[in-house]
Amino acid sequence: MKVDVDYKKDVYTRAQELVSELGEKLGRVPTAAVITFGCQMNARDSEKLIGILKVAGFSIIEEESADFVLYNTCTVRDNANQKVYGHLGIANGFKKKNPLMRIGLCGCMMQEPTVIEKIKHSYRFVNLIFGTHNIHKFPEYLVSCLEQDDMIIDIWKEGTEIEENLPVERKYSFKSGVNIMFGCNNFCSYCIVPYVRGRERSRDAKEIVRECEKLASEGVVEVMLLGQNVNSYGKGLENGISFPELLKEIEKIEGIKRIRFMTSHPKDLSEELIQVMKESKKICRHLHLPLQSGSTKLLKRMNRCYDKEQYIALAKHIREEIPDIALTTDLIVGFPGETPEDVDDTIDVIKQVEYDNAFTFIYSKRTGTPAASYEDQVPEAESHVQFNRVLEVVQEMARKRAAVYEGQIMEALIEEMNENDPSLVSGRLSNNMIVHFPGDESMIGSIVKVKLNECKGFYYLGEKVD
Repeated sequence: MKVDVDYKKDVYTRAQELVSELGEKLGRVPTAAVITFGCQMNARDSEKLIGILKVAGFSIIEEESADFVLYNTCTVRDNANQKVYGHLGIANGFKKKNPLMRIGLCGCMMQEPTVIEKIKHSYRFVNLIFGTHNIHKFPEYLVSCLEQDDMIIDIWKEGTEIEENLPVERKYSFKSGVNIMFGCNNFCSYCIVPYVRGRERSRDAKEIVRECEKLASEGVVEVMLLGQNVNSYGKGLENGISFPELLKEIEKIEGIKRIRFMTSHPKDLSEELIQVMKESKKICRHLHLPLQSGSTKLLKRMNRCYDKEQYIALAKHIREEIPDIALTTDLIVGFPGETPEDVDDTIDVIKQVEYDNAFTFIYSKRTGTPAASYEDQVPEAESHVQFNRVLEVVQEMARKRAAVYEGQIMEALIEEMNENDPSLVSGRLSNNMIVHFPGDESMIGSIVKVKLNECKGFYYLGEKVD
């Protein structure tokens, strides 16, 4: 079900009135901040939340001392939850100095009942709590929050609606995330995402293409298509198209020069997608293909629906078809029942696939997932030992892969000024690697040819060439 929020103009008008009244009390323009934790999906949601706050009349800042601060939370690992609690303590200090301040919480962490109970009892200064399924209701929550000082809680257990036409304030003028689907149906035994994001729901392809066309007209040259498992896009849609077919439609859009996507589940990666990527002039030469573990035994316990040999065969086939592609992955160390021999299997896959990079994590037990109840939890000290083994090989392979491109000329999208050296700009290659080279602020947002003079292991130093 698609929800068009244009009809909420009266709600935005009321929000603007309340923000104006708040400004009169403060003697200045009220400020708002959205603090984001977690993945690209959350980052994209935050752009919508900021867009709504800006329409309401807030001046957007990045400080937690803002008059309205909203934490967009992640719960994929326990340390993400702990970070939020720490930030709430900071916000409470600001609120004691500014009684007119409002504090809100949204995102995945809010879908956990135990979290809500903890906030209700230990963080009673919080004004607003909502979850992942009702972001389109934020204008109404904002009005209620500004009209009263009580705690407002609205958590939906499931989402069937897909919001369209929400205001968006993009972080970058030249690139943008684009949600193509929401939720997940995979139920990996360690993962809480299906419980907090709900079942898979795909957006209509015409809406996605229309959004990309609009972005192109606004100067966006790169889009990142977002979904928990983009390879299953379109399932359940009437007259739906496949993910590779969607990519081909977006490639036709004039002005869009680069297309990226996250994340691909190996079990659903089709030959059609490989061939579309191979033939494409716009799809970036980067594929994130989460492995999680190289042990077939653990993959079965994780409910990943492939084994070690199947994954290796797929990865090698992709490299054969697209030799210049960069493959990255996710790895979990310390999953229940893992032995040093299982870690050996993971290291074997890393060496055979030769990942360009990997996000490596120590297993985090998430209440409510099947793996949390497994009795053979791995001691933390052992997990750290094995984590270091894996990380060493990941870094070795990444340095090896990066060195291959030294001396080549490649195109880079210039994203920002270098943080450490104001004489340099930082650009991103099609394979997702970063290159730093001499330039100025006027170059940001442009795609230029760069010679990769020196590989520094995980980035390059280069120079612009004509």
